[in-house]
Amino acid sequence: MDMIPLKPERKAQLEEYAKRRGQDPAAALDDALATYLEWERQDFAEAVDGIRHGYEDVRAGRTRPAAEFLADLRGKHDLPR
Repeated sequence: MDMIPLKPERKAQLEEYAKRRGQDPAAALDDALATYLEWERQDFAEAVDGIRHGYEDVRAGRTRPAAEFLADLRGKHDLPR
């Protein structure tokens, strides 16, 4: 197994995290990393999908003027002009 250096404060956090879960630090780190990487993969896929849908909308002419959008946004969030 390759060794990855950790900052002392991160190592202490990992050890506390592992202790709360009744795991050894290596297993806790593997679980936490797997959870984060799955979240990041889904987040990236959703971002790409949103960009793709937006691009398709623009190509199909499904747009509205920026001034109209900004006015709606200001009204929705009570923002000053």
